[in-house]
Amino acid sequence: MPYFTTSDGLSLYYTDQGEGAPILCLAGLTRNTTDFTYFASYMPDSRLICMDYRGRGKSDYDPNFMNYNIGREAFDAIELMDHLGLDRFTVLGTSRGGLIAMALSHSHPQRLTGVILNDIGPVVSPEGIERIMDYVGKEPPFANLNAAAHALMVGHAQGFPGVSLTRWREQAEFMWRDKPGGGVGLRYDPHLRDALVGQAGTGDTTPDLWQLFDGLRNIPLTIIRGANSDLLSPDTLAKMQTRNPDMKAVTVPDRGHVPFLDEPESLDAITRLLEQTQ
Repeated sequence: MPYFTTSDGLSLYYTDQGEGAPILCLAGLTRNTTDFTYFASYMPDSRLICMDYRGRGKSDYDPNFMNYNIGREAFDAIELMDHLGLDRFTVLGTSRGGLIAMALSHSHPQRLTGVILNDIGPVVSPEGIERIMDYVGKEPPFANLNAAAHALMVGHAQGFPGVSLTRWREQAEFMWRDKPGGGVGLRYDPHLRDALVGQAGTGDTTPDLWQLFDGLRNIPLTIIRGANSDLLSPDTLAKMQTRNPDMKAVTVPDRGHVPFLDEPESLDAITRLLEQTQ
């Protein structure tokens, strides 16, 4: 399995598959490379590179949990691309990954051929923040992954109507693991919660998100929004469009936070962006 070592000595896991123009796929806050499982099968002509952030998936946990921040994770992404010898690439950022893409547009704009933001913008709704803080860093209260899958299907019935239990069972395994003695465990460092709380308490958070978003003005940009998202509102999306008239936007029906990226609307939007940048 491929790993690389960061400048501060952590071993981070990544996947690298396919040939063609490189797309760096950056996952959600607590997620990992499996976020892009469904999407990957539709991209045979691209080189998909996915990274487990520090403290997530198969990557090392950081002994200093305050390093779980967007700036450090953006720097890790650049170190990975340097490790692979890739000077230019498109970023596909899901949720947290989209914030990292915005950060990269300021720190390394010359490296970005294009950016796709999956259900994230410069304003994160209070409802979305409340939902995230309700689960992050806490072990799921499920007996096993089958029970977790059923809970996902019930809990997402409004945001993701019609999604099968089979798909939710796959998602459950992407997000969690069955523990040998019973119960379900996290696939990330629970100290991620401490990092979020600590950074909020000290004011050591990301820069103004609208300022981060403005870094994308001169980079081909596509936004994918789930029609039922509780993180990216229609009002925020409209303001993003006003602020960046050149950006392309698509809303995916019957999806909340976040679209799986195998929906026809998502794939069409991504393909159009790639055609523009290659």
